[in-house]
Amino acid sequence: MDEITLAVPRELGETLPEDSDETLMAMGREIDQYEGYINAAIAEGESEAASAAADVLDRIEERWEQYDGLIAELRAWGQSSIYAEVWCDFQYALIQQLYDHEELADALDQERHARLVDDGIRLSDAV
Repeated sequence: MDEITLAVPRELGETLPEDSDETLMAMGREIDQYEGYINAAIAEGESEAASAAADVLDRIEERWEQYDGLIAELRAWGQSSIYAEVWCDFQYALIQQLYDHEELADALDQERHARLVDDGIRLSDAV
């Protein structure tokens, strides 16, 4: 399996106010952490890579929900939600980028399904 690369989509940087260099650097640091974690696992094997990617995906989804909740809260208080919106979009972009790596996407889907079964969650429980 090839190493993964992630990036901050250009359009997100264009959406931010001009003095948002710190936000872009924070996004870059987050990407570096995720890439390092997954790529180290890729070196160990496919199952380790899938497990690491699933861990990262869980974290990304958690952050996505957190920022999504902030958008409505900030708007309710009459505050600008642009940063929360961009961070939410950034999380979504990272998910898309992980699934753009075909080998990783297949292994990731298998790992996530295995985790659902291990947790005792069945499809019949979802209905």
